[in-house]
Amino acid sequence: MRSFFPLAAIAVTLSLVGCETMKTMDVTKLTDVGGTAMKAMSLSDADIATMSDQSCAAMDQKNKIAPANSKYTVRLNQVVRQMPTTVNGKTANYKVYMTPDVNAWAMANGCIRVYSGLMDLMNDDELRGVIGHEIGHVALGHSKSRMQTAYAASAARGLASAAGGVVGQLSQSQAGDLAEKFLNAQFSQSQESAADNYSFDLLTERKLERKGLVTSFQKLAKLSEGTSSGGSLLSSHPPSTDRAANMQKRLDSGK
Repeated sequence: MRSFFPLAAIAVTLSLVGCETMKTMDVTKLTDVGGTAMKAMSLSDADIATMSDQSCAAMDQKNKIAPANSKYTVRLNQVVRQMPTTVNGKTANYKVYMTPDVNAWAMANGCIRVYSGLMDLMNDDELRGVIGHEIGHVALGHSKSRMQTAYAASAARGLASAAGGVVGQLSQSQAGDLAEKFLNAQFSQSQESAADNYSFDLLTERKLERKGLVTSFQKLAKLSEGTSSGGSLLSSHPPSTDRAANMQKRLDSGK
């Protein structure tokens, strides 16, 4: 299931590119696009980390980061005090973006970003559950697949070739474009469920409260009624109500 999502996305991307540009793109150029897109599937962990470094830096420059003495930073540091300090061998780097948006995400390089809007909505246990979920996407390889998908979509628009190769130095706009595609890419239903269970198991292992996984999804379900929010936490597959029920079932079963 981990490889199916990016492969499908690449196929759709190439199909769209072919339909939109066939009139102006010659066969050689189309072949180059296809080759670059397929190259996304062979990205090494080092490539993914480098691209994540640049993408995360672009997002940090674009957004207002809460200063060290901010109540949001102080609270986040307290919330993650018992959470992993490394993920897949990469140092976990937690920061808060000052924005009313309800979102959080993590990249394969250990970049973990939480939005102040999410912190305003969630209590500490709920916030910890959401962060555990995002860490799960990294630990389970989903974030790598998501970056492969983002890279394929960007490569089809000439981004990679302009940068001089997969691990070339991207410009600010290119890194920002890659980051946006990463954030807007959808995780599959199985990936979302696996990340939920990862968070539940992580909290269990560290003897932390797990009820927040239930109530956080209940809050997201209520907030997302009639809302279409792209790649944010509110765009949930499966629906947040189902995910809350699944976490409650695990709580009730004691497993």
